[in-house]
Amino acid sequence: MSIDSRKRYQILIPLADPVGAEDLIQIGSSFVQKKKGKIVALGVVKIPKDRSLSEGASVAKEYRQRLQKLVDLGESENIEIKTMVRTSHQLWEGIVESVEEEECNLILLGWKGSTQTPNKIFGKTIDKIAKNPPCDIAVVKSKGLTGCKKILLPVRGGPNAQLGLNLALALAKKFKAKITAMYIFPKNISAQDRVKNEEEFLKFLQPALNSTKNLDTLIITSNSVTDAILKESKNHDLIIMGASASLSFTPFEEQEIPYLFGQIPETIAKKAKPTVAVVKRRKLPETQISWIKEKPLSVFVDKWFAENTFHQHEFEDINQLVKLKEKQGITISLGLPTLNEEKTIEKVIRRIKTNLMDEYPLLDEMIVIDSGSTDNTVEIASQFGIPIYSHQQILPEYGSFRGKGEALWKSLYVLKGDIIVWVDTDIRNIHPKFVYGLIGPLLKEKRIKYVKGFYRRPIQVGGKLHETGGGRVTELTARPLLNLFFPQLSGIIQPLSGEYAGRRELLEKVPFFTGYGVETGLLIDILRESGLMAIGQVDLEERIHRNQPLFALGLMSFGIIQVVIKRIEDHYGYELFEEMNRSMKLIHYEPEHYYLEIKGIEERERPPIITIPEYQRKQGNK
Repeated sequence: MSIDSRKRYQILIPLADPVGAEDLIQIGSSFVQKKKGKIVALGVVKIPKDRSLSEGASVAKEYRQRLQKLVDLGESENIEIKTMVRTSHQLWEGIVESVEEEECNLILLGWKGSTQTPNKIFGKTIDKIAKNPPCDIAVVKSKGLTGCKKILLPVRGGPNAQLGLNLALALAKKFKAKITAMYIFPKNISAQDRVKNEEEFLKFLQPALNSTKNLDTLIITSNSVTDAILKESKNHDLIIMGASASLSFTPFEEQEIPYLFGQIPETIAKKAKPTVAVVKRRKLPETQISWIKEKPLSVFVDKWFAENTFHQHEFEDINQLVKLKEKQGITISLGLPTLNEEKTIEKVIRRIKTNLMDEYPLLDEMIVIDSGSTDNTVEIASQFGIPIYSHQQILPEYGSFRGKGEALWKSLYVLKGDIIVWVDTDIRNIHPKFVYGLIGPLLKEKRIKYVKGFYRRPIQVGGKLHETGGGRVTELTARPLLNLFFPQLSGIIQPLSGEYAGRRELLEKVPFFTGYGVETGLLIDILRESGLMAIGQVDLEERIHRNQPLFALGLMSFGIIQVVIKRIEDHYGYELFEEMNRSMKLIHYEPEHYYLEIKGIEERERPPIITIPEYQRKQGNK
């Protein structure tokens, strides 16, 4: 999609510190209000080159929380402000990547008014971006906009003049200010050239003069354009200048300082007392925007880890999540897979329903998908008046297999939401965070389509609960296999966690393994379908549940290994094993006696549910 063809005008504002961002937000808001667009407030976490980008995860979390305050500022300004945090070894690189990701039209860059960096004009970051801008840019030296009533707009023609005029008109409307469009003739100009240039100046301004009464013209003669502008600037609160039409760039490697906007605009930016905004249009064609080198896989994964790892604390404002859900016009469903969970199911349903349906309408639907419980699980769940399905009875014409993955696949048919959340029902320390923590990244980050939970997993040994030691299959089977064969997923902390959420538009397009390998298969297939940046993970702190005996963990590992081998075969296009063994011999130890027990474990694969005619008809009738 061409940036210039976007219906919504998007302004990127990189912020080193959200405190003091009000002036840039006000400038940006004037533009987006006129064009019905939005502001993207960006924080870039800079990591030293010799350190892993993954080390920025905790800083990114803090930055997201600080930027969140700007959302409230946006509401007061009646504009939409999206916040995002990215990590990079270079600030300019993080900014440019964000422009491409969000397809922004304009970057607003704040400047302190001086730089301590030798041979730099505005500083390393701004200079790098301004030399070869990925979109239109404006560099702002802010001295405050409170009481802004007079705007000076020196006009010299060229492709940047219109951008300067548009910004001036937007700000004049916002602040009810007067614009003075200024044109300066040299004293030695001929009468013929003066008439011609004045006609061009007035022709350029005519559409604006016809649309507003807040625009005056000032035409003067001076030996020094710079001195004339600086003199006139004393009577104004804001100066807006376009970059010179013709610029002679000097390579950055040389000692001579280049002009990025032109000698006159840069001199005005440095010397003028009021706020100054210098603007410059993007000149490169669309196909030339991507000028950042592709990162090595390990660096890419580190960057993903820092940017897409969240904490449930970031989403504790449930009322804000409800507002985001309603604004986006989407619905959210929770599916609770069960199999003999009579000890925990009541507390799980009561706690989530009370907090996230009755008190806050975050969830539009909650259902139980039972896999043939033989205890009182179904009876207990029935008292809450929520739908309860036996997965064997959903889409019966397609038969039924044992396993959690089968229940999840079939639940897509009965769940109605645009976002689907699944939470295991054996959690003893259930808390609403296990749900809203998964939903938060999906509501706040449009690029994220699937979110996994992770947590500390205590283990019970000899009747005592030890803080660590759970997640044995994760650390001994799943993560080593993913690191070996699917290293893009090596940053997933707990690939086997039973708490995850995704957008229906994605989940309906991927296959589901029916048993223990469902979580592993989903990660691999979602990576293939949408890429790593579509996956997020959130820290849910601690999960206490029943721990499986060792032989059950062996069966789980056996199923996961089958899934990984199947996906390796798919990836390379040939079978590793023509006859893969689908049974596992378990070793039983008894006093003075041991024997083998054979267990059949076969990971069957359900196709993407979007391919099922019954599902297609049901979705088509919504």
